[in-house]
Amino acid sequence: MRKDVFVAEQGVPEDIEYDAHDAGAVHVLAVGADGVPLGTGRLLYGAAAAGRTGGDPSVGSLGRLAVTRAARGLGVGAALVRAIEEAARARGLAAVDLHAQTHALGFYEKLGYTAYGPEFPDAGIPHRAMRRAL
Repeated sequence: MRKDVFVAEQGVPEDIEYDAHDAGAVHVLAVGADGVPLGTGRLLYGAAAAGRTGGDPSVGSLGRLAVTRAARGLGVGAALVRAIEEAARARGLAAVDLHAQTHALGFYEKLGYTAYGPEFPDAGIPHRAMRRAL
């Protein structure tokens, strides 16, 4: 699914889409009533999140949120974000950080995230850092 969304649709090089953090991340998967996967995302925490959260061990990092084209607009992305936040709470984290593609800022703002810092490129796509206290 990440390959379809990030590599095929958005042109992210496959060699940077998958990284060493995948093995130790908490992964969430949204599945439809028919058993077909609809979306996915991951939570990094501890040392794996430190580089993305300013080194604060109480902050997790939400990332790699991808929803299939057919499932967009159905609330799958919001449900995945909430599931990742629950996983963060279960690990005692106080906040969740993320790097949002700028076109998705409004989506995350509706879920309680606040943008901070300047815009920056990631895989050639403009992003902003965002955070939400849990």
